[in-house]
Amino acid sequence: MEQRVFEKFREIIYEKSGITLGPQKVSLVSARVAKRMRALNISEYKDYLQHVLGDDSGEELVHLLDAISTNVTSFYRESQHFDFLAQVLSQWQAKGQSRFRIWSAASSTGEEPYTIAITAAESLRGGGLDLKILASDISTRVLERCLHGVYHESRLEPVPLAIRQRYFTKFQDDEETYYGVDESLKRLMTFRRLNLSTPPFPMKGPFDVIFCRNVMIYFDEIVRRGIVQEAHRLLKPGGYFIVGHSESLTGSSGPFRVVRPSIYQKQ
Repeated sequence: MEQRVFEKFREIIYEKSGITLGPQKVSLVSARVAKRMRALNISEYKDYLQHVLGDDSGEELVHLLDAISTNVTSFYRESQHFDFLAQVLSQWQAKGQSRFRIWSAASSTGEEPYTIAITAAESLRGGGLDLKILASDISTRVLERCLHGVYHESRLEPVPLAIRQRYFTKFQDDEETYYGVDESLKRLMTFRRLNLSTPPFPMKGPFDVIFCRNVMIYFDEIVRRGIVQEAHRLLKPGGYFIVGHSESLTGSSGPFRVVRPSIYQKQ
């Protein structure tokens, strides 16, 4: 890929998604863009760039961002966060709260929001509960997988057997074993495409908990600050903002109180 073409891709990707790509990412961009080029039978990077720029519908831009987005996730990833979620949900319910709203801001292929749903279902007891979980991502490709809610058995390794039996249906397809998410969990979910780099976000809130894990590392400080400000606006007083273990709000935490590393509370 020519340097000028790479620089233009970097510019478009940052402008439209907030994702910052360093000069060392030429190989990554080349490889991921090449997959889309093969699907379109385009052989030159510069021709694909012109195809993106010339598509007034914006659909090819979505495909480009789908290709560039990093989607690394797993069930119960950074499990301490789900232990904390179970604890605070139980505490809130014990105080009489019955309405709960949780947002998974970078849902990827769905393992995080479905783990949130399982944790809430296991922690909240009794009838009369009003529980909703919003799961958003910039990638339409991964949101389709979220909606489908089907995972290869290898993806279910972190999920305890009792939880698998309670919330998944096991089936075979082409001699491979898969698990489908139970409808009781799917009914709790709303999936939406959302670009975290373009606040203000359209939701009204308030949310009790916002998970925004392992995504801000791909953004620069300007975009991160915007996300943190929006999270604060959308959380209820005393609500929690949870980021990845490798992330920190140092310098941009603003009115959040540090509860423990990677967990912040709106004051």
